[in-house]
Amino acid sequence: METVQITDPPLTSTLTPELDIRVPTLDDGQHLWELARDSQVLDLNSSYSYLLWCRDFAETSAIATIDGDPAGFITGYTRPESPDTLMIWQVAVSAEHRGHGLASRMLNRLADWTNAKRLETTITQDNEASQRLFAAFAADRDAQCNRSPLFTGDLYPDSHDTEYLYEIAPLR
Repeated sequence: METVQITDPPLTSTLTPELDIRVPTLDDGQHLWELARDSQVLDLNSSYSYLLWCRDFAETSAIATIDGDPAGFITGYTRPESPDTLMIWQVAVSAEHRGHGLASRMLNRLADWTNAKRLETTITQDNEASQRLFAAFAADRDAQCNRSPLFTGDLYPDSHDTEYLYEIAPLR
């Protein structure tokens, strides 16, 4: 587990807060669920699913804590038919820590941990924050970023916007 100090830009504290980005444990399952719920933009899954995620997909996911408090998470998995592809499922950052590059730090750390050669995610048309995050990630890695519709609204049994697949490769 690596701990780094954030010095640019400072967060809400006048002291330099301690940022820890690590793989989640079962004890973090409730925190992932709470961060997803409090985001008010993510599709909220059952608390059970976040516990399973922390058990079965911890090595391809990350949680960030600041001064020991949960501040954000990324859930991901390696695609079985493409083991060098990291699929990012959800990204959440608590309201008080948004706008300071935390999602970018988690995403870069996770890509490095997994040694992924490709990264995929899905994003709806109105999620500009995620579009910016993944476009910047692709640019930082000198990778191509292609977008195409993956799950169109008519595939869902309930009302849901089209999810666009973002394919980012090759990762450097």
